[in-house]
This record gives sequence, structure tokens and C-alpha cells, in this order.
Amino acid sequence: MEKTIKQIRKITSKGQITLPASWCRENGTDTILMEMSRDFITISPAKLQTVKDSREYTVFDAIRDNGGKGIKATDLEKILKEVINE
Repeated sequence: MEKTIKQIRKITSKGQITLPASWCRENGTDTILMEMSRDFITISPAKLQTVKDSREYTVFDAIRDNGGKGIKATDLEKILKEVINE
């Protein structure tokens, strides 16, 4: 039977928590899946190779497409509308 560990953790003023590095190493991931309901947040390891939908692809990569600079959501929306209308 798997051992369950319960811990009380502080939440920073920015709403952040720290996950134990050992948990990340044990689960072989640096990415999590967060499921939220009204009373609970469940955090589990996200292994992207199993979660990724084969129909998904990267539309915009800031490093590849824009010299490392981000893009405003409104600008991306405008670009996508132009592409769709072509």
C-alpha cells in the first residue's frame, strides 16, 4: 500500500507553493497537472508525452518566431483571424 504524506505548506503572497524536489524527481517530471474544484486542488505529475494530443501543435514559439519576445494575446488573436480569413 502506498504511503500518503500530508503536509501543511505556506502560500506566498503571490499564491505560490513549493513542491518537494524529491517528489518531482521520483515522478520524473517538472510539469504538473492541476485539477481544481471548489474545495480541493489535486496536483499530479504530468508526463507530457502521454498527455499531448497528436492533433496539437505549437502555433507560436516566442524563441523560434519572435526572437525570444512574447506577444500580447490581442496581437495573437489578430494574427490568427488574418490567417483564418486567408
